[in-house]
Amino acid sequence: MKKYWYVLSVLFLVLWACSSDNTDETPMTDDDISMSDDDGGMQNVFDRSTLLVNWADNIIIPSYKSFQTTMAQLVIDYESFEQEPILQNLQTLRTSWLNAYKSWQSISMFEIGPAEAIGLRLNVNTYPTDVMLVEMNIANGGYNFDLSSNRDAKGFPALDYLLNGFATDDLGILEKFTTDAQKDANLLYLKDVINNIKSLTDSVIAEWEGDYRAIFVNNDGSSATASVDRFSNDFVFYYEKFLRAGKMGIPLGVFSGIQSPNTIESFYSPENSNELFLEGLDAVQNFFNGASLGESMASYLTTLDRKDLADDINAQFDAARTAVEALDSFRTELETNNPSIAMLSAYDEVQKAVSLLKVDMFSAMSISIDFVDADGD
Repeated sequence: MKKYWYVLSVLFLVLWACSSDNTDETPMTDDDISMSDDDGGMQNVFDRSTLLVNWADNIIIPSYKSFQTTMAQLVIDYESFEQEPILQNLQTLRTSWLNAYKSWQSISMFEIGPAEAIGLRLNVNTYPTDVMLVEMNIANGGYNFDLSSNRDAKGFPALDYLLNGFATDDLGILEKFTTDAQKDANLLYLKDVINNIKSLTDSVIAEWEGDYRAIFVNNDGSSATASVDRFSNDFVFYYEKFLRAGKMGIPLGVFSGIQSPNTIESFYSPENSNELFLEGLDAVQNFFNGASLGESMASYLTTLDRKDLADDINAQFDAARTAVEALDSFRTELETNNPSIAMLSAYDEVQKAVSLLKVDMFSAMSISIDFVDADGD
């Protein structure tokens, strides 16, 4: 009998020792585990919070601040032109406008949080500009830029018209601001458009530097409302709808069957359209790679053992860039080379990245699409 109880006691101690080895373990959550292998073992993990910190602190906020700097210079150069409206100051003002427009391409994709709340992208870069509405606003005065009906009469496209298309040549444009019967109203409208862009941007930056940065970074879960999932959707939506379709597909007539040169970005300075597209593409690829400063979509894929996919996406971005760089200006391609076989071929290279991002990347990251594909591609 004693031997029986002794055996039971030893067995109990062994079982207790085995169970006690696990008492300090913390249950794993979806945020800790990237994925599991077929045998139930854990593969590499990815820290989404570190990714969000890199996005916020090294890319998003610095890009906004850089844009803010270019806008401050645009204001300064406008004031110089207002005080002395001569050709040299007009050319300087155009340079500042283009620098700010190029810088805008780096933040246009960040339509989340405060930018989303005020519709920053629609207010700053809705094109083509409505020339009749611009001129009606100038003639009537009392325009309200807070109204959605004025979105296509302000922003960078309206500045493009006022600085580059207000007349047929530089002398005529200068006359609009010097001897024209509405010169004061013209100058005021130019000033108000610039200040509207600056004011909207300043408000977004103030929120990022205030409470929103913490809200964005701390929302590091893996759900449809978490920051990584939401912004990844916004990122792909920007690439698909605004870079691919807005800058190339719509002017090419990909969706309508009718080429529309008047819908290109920077219509009144068409030599800039390709450059603005390439600035946008560079911004997309830079963001995908985390600006080479920290965790990124590319490093996320690498952690998931999909470095091959990250490499494919970068290779496709590079192929799209090479194809666009070989084109004449978009306006020349559409008006002179119609139908533009070269531009259609370049568009196809841009298009190829959509499925890599929207299907393959989202599948690897277990992210669901939260927007509707409405253009039939």
